[in-house]
Amino acid sequence: MKQYFVYILKCNDGTYYTGVTNDIDRRLFEHKSGFNGNSYTHFRRPVNLVFCEYFNDINQAIAFEKQVKGWGKKKKEAIISNNWEKLKELSVCKNRTHYSKKGFDSAQPDK
Repeated sequence: MKQYFVYILKCNDGTYYTGVTNDIDRRLFEHKSGFNGNSYTHFRRPVNLVFCEYFNDINQAIAFEKQVKGWGKKKKEAIISNNWEKLKELSVCKNRTHYSKKGFDSAQPDK
């Protein structure tokens, strides 16, 4: 059965790169060697593998990669440190205009 890996690299500039592959060793070699001069990590080397999760289904791996790519730095750092519980806290909207900060507001006019 083929395995697929979603991985996060920490770049030299402190940013994170998230990717998916079916050959983690080959892919890490490519990132570390600068194999692709147009890649995000090429000018941010050295890079270090800080997270790797495997999947048996490519569709699940791709969906997880897309989800993680959409996350901010704090969420990525939560899973890197294996603190999955913190994701719920980090997902709560703290924007003062969020509906939960406004209280109940009926769509009906006041009488």
